[in-house]
Amino acid sequence: MKRSLDRRETVFVASMLFGMFFGAGNLIFPVSMGQLAGENMWQAAAGFLVTGVGLPLLGVAALGISREDGLMGLSSRVGRGYGKFFTCVLYLTIGPFFAIPRCATVAYTVGVERVIPENAQTAVLAGFSLLFFAAVLFFSLRPGEILTWIGKVLNPLFLLFLGILVIRAMISPMGSISGTAPQGAYAAGAFYQGFLEGYNTMDALAGLAFGIIVVNVIRGLGVENPGDVAKNTVRSGILSSVLMAVIYVLVTIVGAQSLGEFSPSANGGEALALIAEYYFGPAGAVILAATVTLACLKTAVGLITSCSETFREIFPKGPSYRVWAILFSTLSFLIANLGLGAIVSWSEPVLRFLYPLAITLILLTLSGGSFRNDGRVYRWVTGFTAAAAAVDFINALPGQAAAVLHLEKAALAAENILPFSENGFGWTCPALLGLAIGILHCSCVKNRKKRGKAG
Repeated sequence: MKRSLDRRETVFVASMLFGMFFGAGNLIFPVSMGQLAGENMWQAAAGFLVTGVGLPLLGVAALGISREDGLMGLSSRVGRGYGKFFTCVLYLTIGPFFAIPRCATVAYTVGVERVIPENAQTAVLAGFSLLFFAAVLFFSLRPGEILTWIGKVLNPLFLLFLGILVIRAMISPMGSISGTAPQGAYAAGAFYQGFLEGYNTMDALAGLAFGIIVVNVIRGLGVENPGDVAKNTVRSGILSSVLMAVIYVLVTIVGAQSLGEFSPSANGGEALALIAEYYFGPAGAVILAATVTLACLKTAVGLITSCSETFREIFPKGPSYRVWAILFSTLSFLIANLGLGAIVSWSEPVLRFLYPLAITLILLTLSGGSFRNDGRVYRWVTGFTAAAAAVDFINALPGQAAAVLHLEKAALAAENILPFSENGFGWTCPALLGLAIGILHCSCVKNRKKRGKAG
């Protein structure tokens, strides 16, 4: 039996992993983080790399170890109903609710927004997103060639232009990082804020959703033992992770240096467009806009295709793939017209809820051998984590949304009780408590069975 991939196969899987995780949207958060973190950008980048690079890799490895056939099977270790709920919510999050609309708004923000008068923004965004999602739907119903062509041509072109931009910025920095004052939460807890900022990439969620693709490719190359699959996944993942980490750090540096010429932008898309225009003039901005738009188109097509296939499988008696694709494209178009800022602000509370559940699911799967993957442990940990994550969800809601739900006072009171809540980690102690109770529960049941047999 084959135990390991050869060098060529490892590079192939690493390239595929990178292509799955890295899209144009992944650039807007580190560049914005660099602007806000200032001289604390190194601590912020370290936290960002944990959630933006480390967790996605662990998620894929967890699926390899689990022998499950996908996210539904993995999350159903908590319970069948929970598995369906978590799978649906996760795919809707990385699909039509947030990630797919973000593709259109990132493309619009980088390529169009700055040349359009303020009073025409709403109408132009509507027209742009309509054309964008018409193209997305067209290719989603015919997914074969566009994904291959854009993946082989436009992603390398995008990375080439990005490399030129970053090298130029390193050679001729706009300003010095040292002495640049950090803003907001980055002043007191840059690492923790960077960790939370990594949630916005949604890559850990994507790792759970799409990891089965990587696992199946490795199995198809002849590696079948779960332990060997996991090892080869990690080995290939390290290559792609190193490249992602280097890009994230460099883009964060460019963002921090840009404060020498610009004030912090409203979002990373706007900052990226300003930086490209500063170094290369209008031509640079046009090239960046074109490549980002096409890269976002590819990502959106892939997500529409994946979400439609998944919902068709979860609900076999429901709508067809074609109907799901039309529905998700339409929903994505409507949400995209809220604008990039609104999408990011509304995605934050959802990610504050989902990420702790994803993290605990990954860690429980990786360590499942120590408690024989007993469902009781999964349920206790998930239950306690979900309760604490719900507090983070409510407190992260934008504007007066929490007040409308009349849960603001209760959530604030719970936040004051939970340790580490001020840094966004209020779920960690409840998760550990759930783990202790779950293991104790398993031990009690085991001892009871032993006494029953002895009697």
